[in-house]
Amino acid sequence: MTVVDPGLPATEPLREDIRLLGGILGSVVRDHEGEEIFDLVEQARVESFRVRRSEIDRGELAQLFDGIDITRAIPVIRAFSHFSLLANLAEDIHRERRRAVHVRAGEPPQDSSLASTYSKLDAARLDAATVEDLLRDALVSPVITAHPTETRRRTVSEIQSRITDLMRFRERTELDDTEIAETDAKIERQILALWQTALIRLSRLRIQDEIEVGLRYYDMSLFDVIPRINTELRAALRSRWPDADLLTRPMLRPGSWIGGDRDGNPFVTGEIVHRATNRAAQVAFTRYLADLVGLEHELSMSARLIDVDADLQALADASKDESAFRADEPFRRAVRGIRGRLSATARRMLDVVPDNTLDSPELEPYAAPQEMLDDLDLLDRSLRRTANGVIADDRLATLRQALETFGFHLSGLDMRQNSEIHEQVVAELLAWAGVHSDYASLSEDERVAILSAELETRRPLIGPRAEFSEQTAKELAIVESAADAVRTFGGGAVPNYIISMCTSVSDMLEAAVLLKEAGILDPGDAETGPSSPVGVVPLFETIDDLQQGAATLTATLSIPVYRALVTSRGDNQEVMLGYSDSNKDGGYLAANWALYRAELDLVEAARAAGIRLRLFHGRGGTVGRGGGPSYDAILAQPTGAVTGSLRITEQGEVIAAKYAEPRLARRNLETLLAATIESTLLDVEGLGDDAEPAYALLDDLAARAQAAYGALVHETPGFVEYFRMSTPVAEIGELNIGSRPASRKPTNSVYDLRAIPWVMSWSQSRVMLPGWYGVGTAFEDWVGGDADKLATLTDLYRRWPFFRTVLSNMAQVMAKSDLGLAARYSELVPDEQLRKTVFDMISTEHAKTVSMYLKITGHDGLLDDNPALARSVFNRFPYLEPLNHLQVELLRQLRAGDDREQVKRGILLTMNGLATALRNSG
Repeated sequence: MTVVDPGLPATEPLREDIRLLGGILGSVVRDHEGEEIFDLVEQARVESFRVRRSEIDRGELAQLFDGIDITRAIPVIRAFSHFSLLANLAEDIHRERRRAVHVRAGEPPQDSSLASTYSKLDAARLDAATVEDLLRDALVSPVITAHPTETRRRTVSEIQSRITDLMRFRERTELDDTEIAETDAKIERQILALWQTALIRLSRLRIQDEIEVGLRYYDMSLFDVIPRINTELRAALRSRWPDADLLTRPMLRPGSWIGGDRDGNPFVTGEIVHRATNRAAQVAFTRYLADLVGLEHELSMSARLIDVDADLQALADASKDESAFRADEPFRRAVRGIRGRLSATARRMLDVVPDNTLDSPELEPYAAPQEMLDDLDLLDRSLRRTANGVIADDRLATLRQALETFGFHLSGLDMRQNSEIHEQVVAELLAWAGVHSDYASLSEDERVAILSAELETRRPLIGPRAEFSEQTAKELAIVESAADAVRTFGGGAVPNYIISMCTSVSDMLEAAVLLKEAGILDPGDAETGPSSPVGVVPLFETIDDLQQGAATLTATLSIPVYRALVTSRGDNQEVMLGYSDSNKDGGYLAANWALYRAELDLVEAARAAGIRLRLFHGRGGTVGRGGGPSYDAILAQPTGAVTGSLRITEQGEVIAAKYAEPRLARRNLETLLAATIESTLLDVEGLGDDAEPAYALLDDLAARAQAAYGALVHETPGFVEYFRMSTPVAEIGELNIGSRPASRKPTNSVYDLRAIPWVMSWSQSRVMLPGWYGVGTAFEDWVGGDADKLATLTDLYRRWPFFRTVLSNMAQVMAKSDLGLAARYSELVPDEQLRKTVFDMISTEHAKTVSMYLKITGHDGLLDDNPALARSVFNRFPYLEPLNHLQVELLRQLRAGDDREQVKRGILLTMNGLATALRNSG
């Protein structure tokens, strides 16, 4: 079949950029690796495109690498990996180019932009009271997680950023031939540096390194972008509803799991929690102090030339600045006083004092960010009184916005631990205190009674001479470190305590007891009641847990002491939904429907209990872990599931893809805000009175899909062996992309394997199984050749955002699958019968799923509704082909006994290159 280039005229500038960057890379390869390697790279490139055009069989290309020596393989792998990275860069620039074309053409704002959202809100004519109620406690929080599959080193990211800037300069500046040549030479120097920079780390990332990786995005983009968006959003909404009290706090506030998520990660300790919170605060203080230095330079107004109001004069005098050079410069003296107080605050709070601090022992530290904000607001008012509003709107406004958003803590660090660990720790505490010697033996009702009683008294379970097991001592140290962060930086420093595998009321109360023992949760008394700056958040992960989630929440809220705690938190309760384990448990369609059903049930449970529900979506980068376009995913939530608030994990390659530079960050953050506001204020579900029949139909389809998935993954003898042999899952454990082990514990069970290596392995082998398997059988069996039933599914696809998004995301991941390449990986399975049995099941289901998708949607191809991805697949995927073939060959060599370090490194390089090219592989 001939593959046709989608959107040829629109993609020509993209292809020109790819040709330019690829040509420079080729020259670098020739100059530094020699003609033989260059010729092999070129031959592989040409043959890959011939495979796409069906001019040669894939096996002919694979023969190029049969028995290849590792010294020749590695530069070829590096060449195609670097090309993928440069192609990503070109695609990002092209998306900017296309958006600019739409704007210049005067077209309406594109969906997922705030400008488009404002237009929709204007058309809806909502009343102020409704908007104020629905946006009360509004929050959108992208949360960078503790186990990123971000495979790029910081050095590589920085080089890529410089190439991006040069490519933009080349396109947007009128250059003569000489200037173009000079710019191309600069690009060549960067690509040369990239070629000579190692792509993978020699050692595994430590959590300390992950903390630094997460924090670097603040200086790269988030510090500049987030406060500005918050200010613009507040102004836009208040201008529409001036009588409503809207967004009293910034709506966009980021979070992190890096250093607080200890579920299955033995390397998280109390010291790590302290480091994570303290380093985050240090990043914030460093930025504030640098901005204050800038303000000192800029605010040089003389009292001889302007009128100085009494408030400003008082702030200037309070600085204790007696320099004769600034005697008539009240703004400078005032700023210096603010810097002195912030310096004193930094010395009191931080382990390492940042640059630009002042030694002003006579100045008191700020007790809270609001005190500093009050001083900055005073500066702002004084500037405006002296007709200097344009100056106030620059650096000072940026600093005020940043301080309001980030406070002294920068971002909220969530704590997370498995409920099994909580049970063991609490049992030991109760035994030590003489409350009960065998907590584990108690029934659920008995546990709840004991835990409730403990939450109602300030009496601690831990005495000064208490002796505990290593595990319990470690857990207590971690929670105590979180308490110290809250005391130092405020409640925003550690906003949530998340309970993995939460299945019962006692699971919830055990976490609350640990918070109480650390002094975070105050049981209060008869007059005040309990309170806690840290919320207890259940995480429902498996399909069974999702189905029982609402019942668990309702039962917990029926416990008086817990309900009183929720009341003290403004009747707000957060619930986290896990996408990864539910998918691994029951397959793509069953997991997505279980999540939707869980949200429906949780919304009803919250309504019945009179509380405000906030959902936290634990999505990964891949469709198999809840990934896909954020805007569509949020709009696909049930009515009432997004009540002005949304938290969502960001992980893997998508962190850099979304936040590596300001323009990308703004675009992606706008998407989260736009979708949250629209889902909250507008009717987006679209089913109306047909909801219940649609829900019943999805119940049926999900059950069929889960059965088909289970028949392969959980019931086929030898399936785990097939998975381990036909994918690089064992080798992924050696890829230095994160600090935590690949499995929660030593096991051969799919259930205990972490979702990242599970999904990443299928992505590397181009099967992409978690993103589609079982769906085709479910649809085909239900339709059964009945045209009316098929028409029902088509109607749902057109009217129901959830169903449309599920199918669209599935089509996207299937477009990245390639069963021809997957067949090459299956040859790594020694058992011929097992290989044939499992691969036949996979290929049969793949064909069914593609066929049913096309019938339901009426599309001619998988990517008809996603032209941007269609262009990407057309332009770039032939360059992935050599990486897959080389990975298979090196896996074969390694498993045949060639365990040289270079062979292992070559495999890791292929993983890195494929992850970069696929952009959402884990």
